[in-house]
Amino acid sequence: MGMITKLLLTVLTLLLVSNYVPGITVESFYIALIVAVVLGLVNLILKPILIILTLPITLLTLGLFTFVINAGLFWFVSTFIEGFTVEGFIPAFLGALIIAAVHSLAEKFTD
Repeated sequence: MGMITKLLLTVLTLLLVSNYVPGITVESFYIALIVAVVLGLVNLILKPILIILTLPITLLTLGLFTFVINAGLFWFVSTFIEGFTVEGFIPAFLGALIIAAVHSLAEKFTD
């Protein structure tokens, strides 16, 4: 799947999540586009470092701690982008889980 396709899929999923998950708000398509770009950069740069640093707990939980890392990064992005708010860990967890599931399904059906 192409980079622009993934970006647009993330934008549309963010808009969908903001409508159905209480505690997550995205003000506009433009804000969702910025969030998608920043989230992609954060996942590219910070996520591998965090996974290496938390490798023991990730192994103990059989990889389930990566969901917590995803939620934390999702919540982290909301702290410095105005117009995108996440009001707690549970909405961040649900939002990150839905975005990951949509991307996984899209990868499965496009290949």
